[in-house]
Amino acid sequence: MNRRRFSLYFVLVFVLLLVTPAVAQTQYILGTSAATLDSVAAKYGLTVVDELSAEGGVYLVTAAASVSSQQLLKQVAADPAVTSFELDATMEASEVEPLSKVQVDLGAIQAALSDTSTVAFAGATVRNIYVNQAASSLIRLGLSTPALTSNVPIVAVIDTGVDPAHPALSGILVPGYDFTRKQAGTPNELLDLSSTSANALSQSATAPPSQKTQVLLQQSTVVILDQSTVVILDGNGSLPPDFGHGTMVAGLVHLIAPAAKIMPLKAFKSDGSANLSDIIQAIYYAADHGATVISMSFDTETPSPDLKQAIAYAVSKGAICVAAAGNEGEQELTYPAGFSGVVGVSSTTPTDGRSVFSNYAVPSVFMSAPGEALITTYPGNNYAGVWGTSFSTALVSGTVALLSQTVNEFSFGMAMDALEHGHPLNESLGLGASRLDVFASLSAVQSDQ
Repeated sequence: MNRRRFSLYFVLVFVLLLVTPAVAQTQYILGTSAATLDSVAAKYGLTVVDELSAEGGVYLVTAAASVSSQQLLKQVAADPAVTSFELDATMEASEVEPLSKVQVDLGAIQAALSDTSTVAFAGATVRNIYVNQAASSLIRLGLSTPALTSNVPIVAVIDTGVDPAHPALSGILVPGYDFTRKQAGTPNELLDLSSTSANALSQSATAPPSQKTQVLLQQSTVVILDQSTVVILDGNGSLPPDFGHGTMVAGLVHLIAPAAKIMPLKAFKSDGSANLSDIIQAIYYAADHGATVISMSFDTETPSPDLKQAIAYAVSKGAICVAAAGNEGEQELTYPAGFSGVVGVSSTTPTDGRSVFSNYAVPSVFMSAPGEALITTYPGNNYAGVWGTSFSTALVSGTVALLSQTVNEFSFGMAMDALEHGHPLNESLGLGASRLDVFASLSAVQSDQ
């Protein structure tokens, strides 16, 4: 072949490579030992993409989409060298699931969010109504003055990331990881937005209170924003449905345990969706990086074996796992709240009734906490009113962190015993034996010392 023909042949091949679409792949989670990984992958035509656990044994793999998933799942799972094999399913945060019954009540939050006064809290200047909100009184947070040890608990928040510049949170964050981008550091929620939306949201924090208005962003969240930001968001910069969720959860954890550190782990995108593999990897990461508490404001009806294994690993490392019971308003068993070693949390009304959206009367409900009209942090130095079991979960996660500061060696069993000393509830509600009472739980721990 002469040089001219070779050049033409090379160009043709290069063009074909450019225009030929990549073969579609389906992702799976594979449990097998490091010693058998290569042979198992070769046997079933799998490609190893990532290692989900630093200790090995759990891997993200792909197979051609043309391969029957049902047949492949059956074949691989039956292999004696395989401990688990499942599809890498898509999961959703509790408040954006299609069957969620969460609804904002603007009347219940209007007076609170119109309070523009500020107070000093944990070394920062924050909105008064965030610290002195109705839920704080209900759970007797203000009466809690524990004798703290030198322990500084770390709460891993597996969510959508945070706003690392929010004054209430900037001083208490430790490095985390963005599993959606595979980047170490502090996952910044604002990166999920267009630059126009991100800038508008950040600038809304500096607007005079007189220019601010309540904005119903989605079914679980109402935020105070200035009018110019609202105009931008109503135009071509509308916010994704779950944007801000991680910042809001982190704010409630911080409210309860202001001395605790928060490790943001971004497994969820701003639309509220996440790959199961990213969630599993986040749990392993939290356990391996010293998390005292792992806060999980998401749920699924499917008892994933790899999710269960990740939870068991975290428990073996001493992490205390807290998870949302779900917002379908049904007697529906959900996970990870339904796994052994997890504190499952449902939601109560301000008068200790069952929130209409809260799941109830199933093993995934251990206890309850207020989950309506809570005030918390929102990206851009803003604040929001929120509803949902995600936020009840954040209150309990913060409480466990606070409890852990009173004892040098705090365990899951101690946490469960202390949390049971909450405000008694009628068993017919199906919300567990008690509603969160921070003062009562702290008193129970201290009386045992």
